[in-house]
Amino acid sequence: MVTREDRGLVGVMLPRDLPVGSVAAFARRAEELGFDELWVVEDLGFRGGIAQAATVLALTSHITVGIGILPAGARNAAFAAMELATLEQLHPGRVVVGIGHGMPGWMRQAGAWPSSPLTLLREYTRALTELLSGRPGPAGGRYVDVGGIVLDELPSAPPPLLLGVRGPRSLALAGEVADGVVLAEPAHPSYVAEALRSVTAGSGALAPAGTAAPRVVAYDVASVSSDREAALAAARPALAWLGEPDWAPHIAPLPFAAEFTALRETASDPEHFATLLPDEWVASLAIAGTPADARSAIAARHAAGTTTVVLTPVGSDRLRVLDSLAGALTA
Repeated sequence: MVTREDRGLVGVMLPRDLPVGSVAAFARRAEELGFDELWVVEDLGFRGGIAQAATVLALTSHITVGIGILPAGARNAAFAAMELATLEQLHPGRVVVGIGHGMPGWMRQAGAWPSSPLTLLREYTRALTELLSGRPGPAGGRYVDVGGIVLDELPSAPPPLLLGVRGPRSLALAGEVADGVVLAEPAHPSYVAEALRSVTAGSGALAPAGTAAPRVVAYDVASVSSDREAALAAARPALAWLGEPDWAPHIAPLPFAAEFTALRETASDPEHFATLLPDEWVASLAIAGTPADARSAIAARHAAGTTTVVLTPVGSDRLRVLDSLAGALTA
């Protein structure tokens, strides 16, 4: 039997479009089922990440809540630090914070896309780190100037700050200024390993002795059922967008990358592309299949360096799906 002590961490995503009346039941059920972490998302037009995190933290007693991700361009660093310090004060040891560039299209819509996203993210992360540690905020940045600000109300320890990024330069920045990374789906083991190489390059080959390994949170579409074919069929439509350019970094390290690209070029649209994906590709690009299949896929991601595998449920009845995903936790 695989126990919680034997495996790495497994979390679940609170769907961004979950009916508001189901949020409390979903959060409480995720904790009851034994998931280690519950992640909330902040996508433009849906729900705010900090408001969701505060709510589900209050609804539960011990599950860790991750925020993935807060776009750096959307909030002043000083006020973001106040919000995050408050969450950690009220729920000590239960908060993990993801920060990122945000989706360029959305950020441009909101008038918050900088001319140098990497510079903003570096300054923003350093400012949060200083402020959450009780030190004065840094001054004189190109985008972030919080000089002289000190938070009077601080948690006993700052929450981990992870960068939700995907390009090699941004991943290297995570190694330089953050506690780890949040990797978007699909997080095939080959992609996790490739991303970690960039993170390690940013942290420096000669990190000080005792330096903690980067925390790696990886999202994946998930569908678990005793009927393997049904599980794969449920996961397949959620992979349709993998043909889009934004996901090229996830595809390049795949052992079947060339075949994947060739197949994508034959598809008339994303939905058609999803129907063409072989079952074995669906099973490797998602946590999909029987409970045993799911546990094997999760173990492979942990072996590649993932700290927490976050399952993103698919299907219309998310509470029922949540129960089926719990089959991936133990044998």
